[in-house]
Amino acid sequence: MSLHTDTLTHLDTTAAHEWDALHTQDNPFLNHAFLNNLEQQQCLGARIGWLPQHLLVRDAAEHLVGALPLYLKTNYFGEFVFDGAWASAYEQNGLNYYPKLVSAIPFSPIASARFLTHQNMAATEQETIKQTLHSALIEKLETQQLSSAHILFAQNSDMDWLEQQGYLRRLQYQYQWKNHSYNSFDDFLGEFRSRKRKDLRKERERLHSDGISIQRFHGNELPEELWPTVYAFYASTFHKKGNYPALTLAFFKQTALQMGAQMLILLAQHEQRWVAGVINFIGTQAMYGRYWGCLEDYDALHFELCFYQGIEYCIEKNLQRFEPGVQGEHKITRGFMPTETWSAHWIRHADFKHAISRFLKQETDYLKTSLPELEALAPFRRATSDND
Repeated sequence: MSLHTDTLTHLDTTAAHEWDALHTQDNPFLNHAFLNNLEQQQCLGARIGWLPQHLLVRDAAEHLVGALPLYLKTNYFGEFVFDGAWASAYEQNGLNYYPKLVSAIPFSPIASARFLTHQNMAATEQETIKQTLHSALIEKLETQQLSSAHILFAQNSDMDWLEQQGYLRRLQYQYQWKNHSYNSFDDFLGEFRSRKRKDLRKERERLHSDGISIQRFHGNELPEELWPTVYAFYASTFHKKGNYPALTLAFFKQTALQMGAQMLILLAQHEQRWVAGVINFIGTQAMYGRYWGCLEDYDALHFELCFYQGIEYCIEKNLQRFEPGVQGEHKITRGFMPTETWSAHWIRHADFKHAISRFLKQETDYLKTSLPELEALAPFRRATSDND
């Protein structure tokens, strides 16, 4: 198989149908439209610290057969795998940690394939393409004398292969809901212990008593005049914490035009006022909760919009899991169980690689030791684990 690699600094220079043939569509964030809109609608660039450096593999006929979404990073903004302590250690030793190379979906902690290969190819050919992408990544790292390369939220099935290539693995837990063939939300609650079931129902009843109503829109159904309101909800979450909302209104509107059926927008209304909202994305097997915000606070409104409405939608549409975002042990008591996610890290400096390897082993041991305590918070009548 004759292959060659290229670096792409603008995704719009490759055809959408070629790129989208390289993934299964379960993760909408890998879509050409999503990634290209990040670039075209002013969400990335030097001021944000995300510079596209996508690696492509083409065959002798110039067909696109593999790709690695890749960015040159000058900070850790929007990664959700926190390596600030590593950067500080480099600086204290007179070394530069930034820039570094990161394969990830910007601002989206969603685990999926990163080394993309054409789905119709034989397993041996896919393996060759993945190896070609890895070699091109390390060559870029060495040529530019960069500190490290990071595969964030890698596909779990790739982790053994990545470790064999010399990457260090890092464990995190996310809290995810799994659909055990539920017929309704009440069917799901039927697995709860009695007190937990009553507590959750009371949360939902309080919102109804407060006069809160919820409306659903897919991205291609949202009235044009509501987009500024939806964006205000999104931006408010960042402004309240003194942070910068990286995604632009133009990004959301353009993505809704191209991926409308894969966006689910939930809006809460009180006395004819829109008070809160959340934007979810939908794959073939899962829904991903991403962008929440509110302009008025109501008890349990966040739980209703970000958790319960999403669960109801997944049951209705027979989606197999719901990922509402990173962090938040409070999710466990509402039926979202700790689930392993992994990242892989290539450290060029031998001494730092050894030190980081030692740290990651300690971190992993601690996290795995703490898992039974987390699982004990589950509301279910029977023990359950998503990490068996």
